Amino acid sequence: MKRGRSGVGMLCSAQLWGRRRQDALTVSTMAWSPLLLTLVALCTGSWAQAVLTQPSSVSGSLGQRVSITCSGSSSNVGRYGVGWYQQLPGSGLRTIIYGTSSRPSGVPDRFSGSRSGNTATLTISSLQAEDEADYYCAAEDSSSYNGTVLQARGEVRQKPALLPTWASRG
Repeated sequence: MKRGRSGVGMLCSAQLWGRRRQDALTVSTMAWSPLLLTLVALCTGSWAQAVLTQPSSVSGSLGQRVSITCSGSSSNVGRYGVGWYQQLPGSGLRTIIYGTSSRPSGVPDRFSGSRSGNTATLTISSLQAEDEADYYCAAEDSSSYNGTVLQARGEVRQKPALLPTWASRG
């Protein structure tokens, strides 16, 4: 049986959501359920050991700098170029960053990509309301022969600018 090229496509996402009335956004992530990851592994015919992870929360106000990290290992993020993709509600994927830090024409320069060791970072230098979207990072992985896709879901939500006094009481 002929095998395809060695590598695993891996995805990690962060969603930007929120109401446009407020001026603060919070990025938080949650892992997919173990059952879903089990189904992904079973459907591809192998158990994938490679995983990309995100921090649980990142916060920022409109106009401020927000960074979304994507951590992997030396067999994926630390070894290959990382891509970042934006998906606006009801739209397809749009490449924001390719080759870890290159930006396609037409992508605003407030978006930038970088990598340090096994962690890639997408930075939005001045957060805008139109940046509300899903963001995915992707990297090949040299530890598997199958095209397993793993995904971690995250979200960005606006937090209230001011809380009523009763809300701050224990």
